Amino acid sequence: MSLIADRNLPLRNTFSLRRKRTPSKAPSAFSETVSTITLGLPALVAFALLWEIAPRAGWINALFFPPLSQVLAVLWEMIVSGQLADHIGISLQRAAIGFLLAVVTAVPLGFLMGRYSLFEKASDFLVQTLRNTSQFALLPVFILVLGIGEASKIAITFYAAVFFLLINTIVGVKSVDPLLVKAARSMGTSDWDLFKKVIFPSAIPSIVAGARLGVKTSLFSVIAAEMLAAQSGIGYLIQNSSLMLETDRMYAGILTLTIIGLLLNYLLVAGERRATHWRGSGESGPN
Repeated sequence: MSLIADRNLPLRNTFSLRRKRTPSKAPSAFSETVSTITLGLPALVAFALLWEIAPRAGWINALFFPPLSQVLAVLWEMIVSGQLADHIGISLQRAAIGFLLAVVTAVPLGFLMGRYSLFEKASDFLVQTLRNTSQFALLPVFILVLGIGEASKIAITFYAAVFFLLINTIVGVKSVDPLLVKAARSMGTSDWDLFKKVIFPSAIPSIVAGARLGVKTSLFSVIAAEMLAAQSGIGYLIQNSSLMLETDRMYAGILTLTIIGLLLNYLLVAGERRATHWRGSGESGPN
């Protein structure tokens, strides 16, 4: 018996070692984001130093490219005065309204096109025609038809986002496992329950990925619209400062837009990972 026990000792030790070497839990989205920012920080600092030194050393005309410290000083003045917050709020409001209208339109339409092939065949050619027409090419049309007020800016943000959401919703509906649908049907599931319990949950990751693209495109489109015809908003701030040769204010506006874009990107990445966590790590889109 002792010999048998002695022979089993190495075996038990091997199993215990294997248990100890079990890989740890995958890092969270927050820790991955912090790691990415930390690793990229030296390059960002080097870029900031170059921005500060190049105009002061005369490598670039400081009138057209002022030092970073000057831009940050103007940015701080605009923050303290509340002027920057007003422009940001107006731009985000326009983008949000257009994006929400796109969600209300595209998601139901995408479910219909993805679920019913006859409806898709009847509407696909029109959708593809509109989708391949640039929103920036149509911007003058929106202004001519809807005027220079809020309607034209909301319309361009809607147009920019709706097709990302529509196509991704269609893809999400079509990618639902047919076995799940057949199993639900075999248990007598109604169309509404099938949609609510099978199709919609399976399509959520694709819809979230489309929303991530649509939000950013909506914001960029409203900035372009504000540059062309507006009296407020970040786009107006950048364009008006450029025309007045107030380049420090112009770069402050661009820097603000960059910060907003980065924050939106990381928020949307976190939302996408949260919506797709059940698929396992590594399947969400790139940052």
